[in-house]
Amino acid sequence: MDDTVKILNGLIETSEDGMKGFKEASDKAAAAELKQLFSERAGSCSQSVRELQTLVTALGGAPEKSGSVAGAAHRGWVKIKTAVSDSNIAVLEEVERGEDHAKANYGKALKAELPPQVRSVVEKQYHGVVANHDHIRDLRDQYRAAA
Repeated sequence: MDDTVKILNGLIETSEDGMKGFKEASDKAAAAELKQLFSERAGSCSQSVRELQTLVTALGGAPEKSGSVAGAAHRGWVKIKTAVSDSNIAVLEEVERGEDHAKANYGKALKAELPPQVRSVVEKQYHGVVANHDHIRDLRDQYRAAA
């Protein structure tokens, strides 16, 4: 169970990073539709954090309560990049990069031996990350084509 708790705590960090990154992206995007989308995604990440923390507690572990150092650096990159280029495209590119990171972390977690109830939650969240990523990628392509 210690390995499962460690994996889940890693995903909590990933989801916290996503929540904070989406909030930052919402602040930086110029388009109202992007601001709303990123705000909604931040809420989804927050829900994911709560689900994962509940699983960790049920397994007798101490749930992670913050994001990672890498996530803080990524959010700093959003600030820097939007200062020098079209904010909508720049923010979409950085959000996609963040979702690439989340996809990789969830994919790695799914390669581990996880109890069935944990696996089902992680799989559900992974599918959400993939859907977010693909939607963001498509929006990025639309904004690039229009620029």
